[in-house]
Amino acid sequence: MSATGDSVRARAETYAEFAALVGALAHEIRNPLSTIRLNMELLAEDFETTDPESPTKQRDRRARAKIELVRQECDRLQKLLGDFLDFARQESLSLEPGSLNGEVEQLLDFFAPRARESHVEIVRYLDPELPMVRLDRETFRSALLNLLINAVQAMEGGGGQLVVRTRPSGLGVALELIDTGPGIDEETLAKVFRAFYSTKQGGSGLGLPTARKIVEAHGGTIDIQSAAGRGTKVTIWLPAPPRLPTGRSAASAVAPAEGTHGGA
Repeated sequence: MSATGDSVRARAETYAEFAALVGALAHEIRNPLSTIRLNMELLAEDFETTDPESPTKQRDRRARAKIELVRQECDRLQKLLGDFLDFARQESLSLEPGSLNGEVEQLLDFFAPRARESHVEIVRYLDPELPMVRLDRETFRSALLNLLINAVQAMEGGGGQLVVRTRPSGLGVALELIDTGPGIDEETLAKVFRAFYSTKQGGSGLGLPTARKIVEAHGGTIDIQSAAGRGTKVTIWLPAPPRLPTGRSAASAVAPAEGTHGGA
């Protein structure tokens, strides 16, 4: 048993060292990348002051197009580095009793304008008797927001419907996101949680792996069911500690604590 414990600690220490190393490397890449982008902006300003009647107008237009391409690639790399740091970061979560329904409601209210722009209707079925769970609000919201964005992006162009449902499930609670998008074929579905795998133009392929990492850090699981032409269902399961209050009384029971911490 002791040997097993030592092995687990050794792996944790190795992972911590690796995470620190890649984090430092990502920061080192970010600094010159920011310098390159800034100088591209300054260079673009120089070309903008060129006399429009200059005989070199065509050459300057081509140069500005190349500068803009470099700026776009810098932005893409900066986003990739940000996603990578989020994925590699080893955080100790601050889990506190909270209402999953409350967190979902607030995030959906925030996300509603984005959904409307994409002609996506959000339908809510939130069980009022849902047990309380322990949440790190900031990290859980980031994972859920990523999943909402994925669902809406899948329906962009033609619109659709996104059903958000919560319900008790075993010794915990389930949160389901069901969209009417084009679905995911079997081959792609088997790879969606692989780091750096993406079918999106310019996607980092770290959104879903990071979401799974966050959910698992909460002691939960995440599962995706889909088929081409039949939409996609994402299910998050979180444990509900038996000592926490349940039902409508739960929200009132923790209200003072939420106020003490500044709310959601």
